Amino acid sequence: MLHIVTKENFVAYGGLMDQAYRLRHSVFVEEKDWSDLRTEDGRERDRFDTDLAVHMLYVWESRVIGYQRMLPSLRPHILSDVLPQLCDGELPSGPHIWEWTRYCVEPAHRERGRILSPVANVLLSGIVEWGLATGVTTIIIEMNPLWLLRLVQLHFKVTPLGIPQVIGGEETIAVTAEFDERTLERLREVRPIGAGVPEGSVFANWPAGDPTL
Repeated sequence: MLHIVTKENFVAYGGLMDQAYRLRHSVFVEEKDWSDLRTEDGRERDRFDTDLAVHMLYVWESRVIGYQRMLPSLRPHILSDVLPQLCDGELPSGPHIWEWTRYCVEPAHRERGRILSPVANVLLSGIVEWGLATGVTTIIIEMNPLWLLRLVQLHFKVTPLGIPQVIGGEETIAVTAEFDERTLERLREVRPIGAGVPEGSVFANWPAGDPTL
């Protein structure tokens, strides 16, 4: 199941967040060789890990096997402050637009071929479910262009913000992806059931409190 972590419950999730930071380090530093993110303690954190961030953790048998972070576009985020060159025009911004960042899944739980893995499906479903409940309708993504068709097939409305560029040794494009109830319906339609993957809501601990901060 997916757990949502905000400043309100961060202390209660200290142990799982420690796992999440280690997963981030394993994927982005050790796998992708983003050496500027390397830390001595093996936990990848950056200046955007503030009280404004919304963390989503896929927890299976007490282990974090998937993770993603949402950042509000009205505050500094990766596209605005780190990769503005990926956007040819005005930066997308507004209370209904958040940035999807640091998406990562343990190697054993990733997709093989064109079919979205159960963990990836739950993580994407979490974004849409959370967004529909909080007034978020659009996400900013910096991603490999190979994801474009996959998102369209999942009924996201995808708009490129510029042309692909090589970032950290990988071709990367910035896009906005709009979603609505039809997107969530599609994700549930293609979601494999079983092995702990929920049929309805993907969240184990939400709605609770104010996830929009």
